[in-house]
Formats: sequence, structure tokens, C-alpha cells
Amino acid sequence: MSLEIERKFLVDAKKVVKLKLTGGERISQGYLSTDPNKVVRVRIKKNSGFLTIKSANIGIVRKEFEYEIPVEDAEEILKLCAPNILSKVRYKVEYAGHVWEVDIFEGKNAGLIIAEVEINSLDEFVKIPDWVGEEVSNNPRYFNSNLVLAE
Repeated sequence: MSLEIERKFLVDAKKVVKLKLTGGERISQGYLSTDPNKVVRVRIKKNSGFLTIKSANIGIVRKEFEYEIPVEDAEEILKLCAPNILSKVRYKVEYAGHVWEVDIFEGKNAGLIIAEVEINSLDEFVKIPDWVGEEVSNNPRYFNSNLVLAE
């Protein structure tokens, strides 16, 4: 088990263009549970599958358990989650000593771009890039487990 401490920000598409993002990784994920107290997610990225369990958020902190599973199993589990499958392309951007994950959403969430940065402690300083906007770390509307339910 590890703790996930993550800050999340909206990104303006006009500003992110200047980053010239390359090497994106396609991600498909579904949820067996979107209960805010215990999220259970299955994800496929590249040729790997992952099963992840996350506890309720306490601010921007939560427990996270993630296990690699055979991609064939992940594909079958995703079928249990259908039709609510979240699709996005993730880019990694290094900025001021941190790795930012920039997710460009597809499908029902097309047009949405979110940048996340994981930190090691609540008091860790993070220099905010000029290409991110409003912080939405505590806004449940932008939790992936809620985005998957978008209409």
C-alpha cells in the first residue's frame, strides 16, 4: 500500500499546444465501484493491465493499492464496466523538478484536459506551470471515477 498525494488542475487547450506533447500513452479504464469511499478501477495502458483500489480522499491524500494483472483479464473486466469506459491519452511533462501527467480526454469527456502532479508530502512546494489553470484537486466533478459517468 502507498499513499497517493495528488494535485489536479484544469488545462487550457490553447496553452498546452505550446508544450508540443509527444509520446502519449493511450489509457482505457473502467470502474467496478465508484463509491467515493472505495473506488475500484481496472486500467489498460500499452499492453499491461492494472487493478487499482483507492480509499476515500482526505483532502488530496488517499490510500492506493495497485496490482498489475494480465491484459486479457483487464480486457474482460473492462467488459463488466461497459459502456462507461474512460478513454484518455496521457503525456508526461517535466517541470521544475516534478513530473506532470497531462491527460487529454476522449469520448464523452472530449475537450477536457487535466494536469496532475504527485507529491511526497502535503507541505511539498510545487511550482505551478503557466499552462495550468484552476486547481480542482478537491472538486469531485473532476475525479476520474465521476468523469466515467459523464453523459
